[in-house]
Amino acid sequence: MPGTPGAPAGPRVEAPPAGTIAGMRFLRTGARAGAAALLAGALLLGGCTGGDDSTGARRAADTASVAVGPAASSLEQQFEKVVAKVLPSVVQIRTDQSVGSGVVFDGDGNIVTNAHVVAGAQRIEVIAASGGRPLPAALVGEYAPDDLAVVRVDGAGLRPAAFGDSAKLRTGQIVLAMGNPLGLSGSVTNGIVSALGRTVTTRREGAFPGATIANAIQTSAPINPGNSGGALVTLNGEVIGIPTAAASDPQIGGTAAGIGFATPSGTVRTIVPQLIKEGRVRRSGRAALGVSIQTVISGGDPRQTAVGVVEVTPGGPADKAGIRPGDSIRAVNGTPTPNTSALAEVLAGLRPGDTAQVRITTAEGADRTVEVTLGQLP
Repeated sequence: MPGTPGAPAGPRVEAPPAGTIAGMRFLRTGARAGAAALLAGALLLGGCTGGDDSTGARRAADTASVAVGPAASSLEQQFEKVVAKVLPSVVQIRTDQSVGSGVVFDGDGNIVTNAHVVAGAQRIEVIAASGGRPLPAALVGEYAPDDLAVVRVDGAGLRPAAFGDSAKLRTGQIVLAMGNPLGLSGSVTNGIVSALGRTVTTRREGAFPGATIANAIQTSAPINPGNSGGALVTLNGEVIGIPTAAASDPQIGGTAAGIGFATPSGTVRTIVPQLIKEGRVRRSGRAALGVSIQTVISGGDPRQTAVGVVEVTPGGPADKAGIRPGDSIRAVNGTPTPNTSALAEVLAGLRPGDTAQVRITTAEGADRTVEVTLGQLP
């Protein structure tokens, strides 16, 4: 699920971000700029040919319509109602680097999207679902740890979407994904909620530092490059997630069909109002050690890595527990942390105020375990 972890516009797909679920990596779904234009000239529709019909009876049978049952008709009508309600709130976002999607958050022109869609952008434009000329947009704020950002368009009269409560989702629930895959504006796909509570990590790329998204929604609704920042919608017309990444199977190459991930609306409703109000996030709800870190080689063996502590926030959780620059973090609560992504995933499952057992190797080479009361990631 800047493209995805929301995919960049177009064939950005060849460089999948890292991830760890079932040996899969994750592709941001924002699309590289220029891919949409390529698509317009490259899609070829193959026709099918067959033998001659030998009888008028066969021709009559081939052209006869099939009656639609009441259950199917009712579901179809509900799909149409949801699309009519929500799709006008899903816009296309174009930057000088990528193409993605966005969802109108309020009546003031604030639009939520993925941070990787707009990371490092010098120019941002929004195209409404109804089309028309591109509208200049300004970056209000971004929060890379949750891969969320807000851009604003003034005076466009865009219709805000209704955001639901992702905590009430159920596995198996039908959902629709709306966005602009490969630059195809106003596209809708459908699927189900495949799983809840996933932790998904995407890698650094360009100006985007990567993200670890907790409580991500796994969905079978197709999520392709350009869907990043769009809407994952329930059949009652509420946005319950922002499509962010698609899984990639390194054994077959490319995306793994039917495995996409969305940032839950609960996270959106926590982070986005802070970005709108202050342009930054002060209450992330994410646990933190209070350290600056990097992945380091351990013991001179390039196959053995650890999380090296570069800086320690004075008075922060790690400082109070006695962790110092030069130490290496080996595990948290018994879970090994061979790199920064692994540490981020462990912390994503914890909350500020939780107590964690952190196994470290000191700069002098001593192994010990310290107890850390976790703080909050700013």
